[in-house]
Amino acid sequence: MTHTSEPGTEPDTATVRAVGKLTEAFEVVEEARGHLYAFHRLTGTADFALEEAAGLLRDAGHTELAERLDRELVGRNVLPGRWTYQVVEDYDDTYYQVFAGFVSRARALTPGQRHAFEASLKRARRTRGEPGHEADPAEHGAPAASAASSASRSAR
Repeated sequence: MTHTSEPGTEPDTATVRAVGKLTEAFEVVEEARGHLYAFHRLTGTADFALEEAAGLLRDAGHTELAERLDRELVGRNVLPGRWTYQVVEDYDDTYYQVFAGFVSRARALTPGQRHAFEASLKRARRTRGEPGHEADPAEHGAPAASAASSASRSAR
């Protein structure tokens, strides 16, 4: 894996653009999935706080309201038959994994680069020789990610 590829070694422009658009869409799906996990965690946190509130209401003498909260709302499904973890699992199994499989297949069209479109943009937009515009981390004196990954894999 490299941060940029040398001109002439990358796939054709149409392929790079198409795979780039697919991975752009997948990045949005990744973000949506993150929001779904946040929804899962926030809903669970609210449910535990709700349970505590019901206990505090009970302690304050508001037994009927506390019992109704415990019975009707604590542990309630967020969708018919589903808690949030089930929503997350269904999303992962039904949509996310399928999408990820297509992205993986498409990335095989740009071997060695997960972000071939961005790499082509970097080649076109950076100012060669200007500080902060290095082609890759090694040019700046930092170890390249691919070298670090290879070293870590071989150390295992």
